[in-house]
This record gives sequence, C-alpha cells and structure tokens, in this order.
Amino acid sequence: MRVTFCCTDTKAQPWLEGLRAALPGASVDLWSAGAAPADYAVVWVPPQQFFDEQAGLKAVFNIGAGVDALMKLRLPAGVPVVRLDDAGMSAQMAEYVCHAVIRHFREFDAYEAEVAEGKWSYRKPHQREDFPVGVMGLGVLGERVSRALAQFDFPVVGWSRSAKTVAGVKCFSGEAGLHDFLAATRILVCLLPLTPDTQNILRRETLQRLLPGAYLINVARGGHLVDDDLIALIDSGHMAGATLDVFRTEPLPAAHPFWCHPKITITPHTSARTLREESIAQIAGKIRALDRGASIASLAGVVDPKKGY
Repeated sequence: MRVTFCCTDTKAQPWLEGLRAALPGASVDLWSAGAAPADYAVVWVPPQQFFDEQAGLKAVFNIGAGVDALMKLRLPAGVPVVRLDDAGMSAQMAEYVCHAVIRHFREFDAYEAEVAEGKWSYRKPHQREDFPVGVMGLGVLGERVSRALAQFDFPVVGWSRSAKTVAGVKCFSGEAGLHDFLAATRILVCLLPLTPDTQNILRRETLQRLLPGAYLINVARGGHLVDDDLIALIDSGHMAGATLDVFRTEPLPAAHPFWCHPKITITPHTSARTLREESIAQIAGKIRALDRGASIASLAGVVDPKKGY
C-alpha cells in the first residue's frame, strides 16, 4: 500500500512520521512532481498537478473539515474525498463560540475598555431570553456548538440546508425556513460549509433580518460574508458588532477596515485548529478499513461532490 502526502502551509515531516507509525505496512512519502502512483492521498490545498498525475487514487483524505479548496480543482472521476469529521475540532469550536457569545452578552469588551481608561463601573445584566443564538450549519461542529450554548441556558435555534433534529434546539431548514430562523436570532453563528449556494450568504439582505442589535460570529469561511455590508449595518446601529475568525484573504490585509473597527473583534483563523495526532489516528484508521475491504460508504466524513461537503 502506497500513501502520498501533499499539504501546503504545514510542516510535512511530523505528518509523515505519524502516518508511517500508524501505517507500519505502508509506504508513506511526500509527493513531488512525477512521483509514483499512490493508493491513498492525504492532502491540504494541493495543486491541480497533483490530481492530474495521481488519477488512480482509491481515496483522498483532507486534513480539515472544510473541502471548498478541493472542490475548486478537477478531481479524478469517481475518486472519493473524505474530510475530518472531528479530530478534536468540535471541542475547540465550542470553546471559541461560547467565549465570543458570553463576551458579547456579558459586555466584557466594554468592561475591558473602561478598565483600560481607569473607570470602575457596572452595567445592568441582560436577560438570556433576549439573546437567542442562531447556529447556521448543524453538522458535527454546529451540533456540538449548539449543545454547548444550551448548557449556558441561551435559547438556541439552528438552520441547515436539509432538515436536522438537535435536542434542545429549534431547527429550521431550507430556503423556506431561513427568514424565520434569522428573525428569531440575535447572535448569529456561521458554521456552514462554503459552497456556491452559501457564498455571500452573510450579506445585507440576510443580516438585516436579524433582531435589532444583532451580533455576528463567523467561524466558517470568509467567503460567506460580504465585508462592506457588515460594516454598514454595524455603523447604522442595526448590528452591535462581530467576532470574525475567517476572511476572504488570509492573512487579513493590513489596510482592511476590520483591523481598526471598534466593534469588530478578529482572530487569525484559530477557532478550531487541526490536531495532528487525532487527525492521523482518524485518517489511518479509515485507510486501514478500506484496505481490509470496507466500503467507502461505511466511513464517516465522505464528501458528496454535488453538495460540496
């Protein structure tokens, strides 16, 4: 069995060592142009040349939950793509979103600013029922985030492209349910996959349907958000602010207005980092299962090319 590794923006050696240890009977090598054909590939944002040369792969494993970069390439016909279905990311995402929600709800950002000015003051506590949280995207990450928020007694609503059921969450789905979902949301959390259908979904038309004083938390992809529309809605007073972890261009350009906007908090795409050890164990386990004859349909995280996730 031959496994090839082709990942940009990451150190290859620790991954190669980990995969070799987890797959002792396999040949695991770093891909380079002209490399011998492999059975399986472990990738992150590979070049088109990789797939042009590796047309006989049995499966491609993406070291992340988002596969939008892969879906832009011409993949070999019939080769399944498998994304990470958790690998430690859901707990990180729940931490990040709960922190952002609570920081806004409790006005800790305002307290920080006042303390920096030497002010000692109190603010009237808000009522949780006035701050319903809406989670867009109810996959593995979205469901975990929804359950975590519910533990803090926030009202939680959810929206997904297809109907889902999550305990303790009022769920909406499809185009027919989007407007009602937005109208029931004051803090909006975006955890959608980036597809042609969800590109620019966070625009004026949708954001202005949120409850007055709405707050946005985007931890999905920068392509979901129309930046200028968000700034306009914050400056008009309809929205209270935003916490953003993902951007159309990363790193965020130095001249971008998000850097200095007083009501926007930014972090450098760090809400849920890939945990190498957990990811290697998950990928290696799936490769071993396929090599033993398991069907691709039996694996978690198999991407539907038509949906893009």
